[in-house]
Amino acid sequence: MFAITFQTLFYKEVLRFMKVATQTITAPIVTALLYLLIFGHALEDYVQIYPGVGYTTFLVPGLVMMSLLQNSFANSSSSLIQSKINGSLVFILLAPISHWQLYLAYMLAAVVRGLIVATGVFIITVWFARPLLHSLIWILFFAFLGSAILGTMGIIAGIWADKYDQLASFQNFLIMPATFLSGVFYTIHSLPAFWQRVSEFNPFFYLVDGFRYGFFGHSDVNPWTSFCIVSIFFLLLALLAVHLLQKGYKLRF
Repeated sequence: MFAITFQTLFYKEVLRFMKVATQTITAPIVTALLYLLIFGHALEDYVQIYPGVGYTTFLVPGLVMMSLLQNSFANSSSSLIQSKINGSLVFILLAPISHWQLYLAYMLAAVVRGLIVATGVFIITVWFARPLLHSLIWILFFAFLGSAILGTMGIIAGIWADKYDQLASFQNFLIMPATFLSGVFYTIHSLPAFWQRVSEFNPFFYLVDGFRYGFFGHSDVNPWTSFCIVSIFFLLLALLAVHLLQKGYKLRF
């Protein structure tokens, strides 16, 4: 029974974003390409972060991770808020499905979308700048953790929000600033000391920094430290999301 209910909901969530792939997959890839062309063209001759690594090359992993994070969040959060508003969520809650199954299905579907978009961004941007490949294991670790964390945050946001405006506020005032200030376009060593300390409280920074280490072998923080921090952060978020689903917070009327 577990396999059937979980697989059905997971398949439904994947099919939901694949049906509108132009919006959910192609559009984020084009957006990331525009970032690369604009920032890379403007700063390539003026900025070099690591020895022998051009700015455009440095930018590619950051854009890949940024696209992965934003789209993982968008997938689970939009699915839940749409189901709540159109009333279809009640049919899922009436089904013989546990709160753990609900969480895993929504979270893993968000991971799938995030990884698909990230792969597409990498394939497109690599034509303009080919980054090195220092450690595939670290790249995969941080890619999965990043999409899982943002997928979980999307579940929490979708549960909390009662309307699209609230969900947009969550994304605009929390997800977007944390993403853009995570070191996607820069290394924190280029910041003043105060803002370096502030960046250390941003868990997204550790995701981007660890992911970039997988490409260049350079990072602002030891990758094991980043891995431990984001793993603990993911565990706390997962427990919170499962707790909210178990209690039916804002889901049962």
